[in-house]
Amino acid sequence: MAEEKKYHLPESEDVDRSYLGAMFTCRCPRCRQSHLFEDRNPYHLRKTMKMYKECPTCGQPTEIEVGFYTGAAYVSYALTVALAVAVFVAWYVLIGFEMSNLNDYRIFWCLLTTVAAIVLVTPYVMRLSRSIWLSFFVKYDKDWRINKLTNFERINSIGMEK
Repeated sequence: MAEEKKYHLPESEDVDRSYLGAMFTCRCPRCRQSHLFEDRNPYHLRKTMKMYKECPTCGQPTEIEVGFYTGAAYVSYALTVALAVAVFVAWYVLIGFEMSNLNDYRIFWCLLTTVAAIVLVTPYVMRLSRSIWLSFFVKYDKDWRINKLTNFERINSIGMEK
């Protein structure tokens, strides 16, 4: 008989986080306590996408099925487009540029600024998109200490350890 894993978080450390607060800090969507990623700094590029196999606090698996985070690419794309539009609009409102004047190079500086902003935030956006994608499928359980995680079965997990 397999020994049941016990997950523990002292009640004194239990913090009530909002949905957005847990999502933007890349925490487990089920308990909203533990971080999803092993290294909290997204700019340690060798470990940027290294996630726990399961939440250290509540035991929620982070990869529901093989290739689960492929869908996070769509979320990442949407976040990147939103950032590019925000930089473009901010540039236009604050600095401005003219499309009719061929000697006005401010549009190129705007594009360069947009590319730089996207490159700088890409590690965080990649993590955030995974956090958002996981929160679409795993719902918050305020009684996660009482409610046991149901018998979780991975799809397409032939040859993979649970």
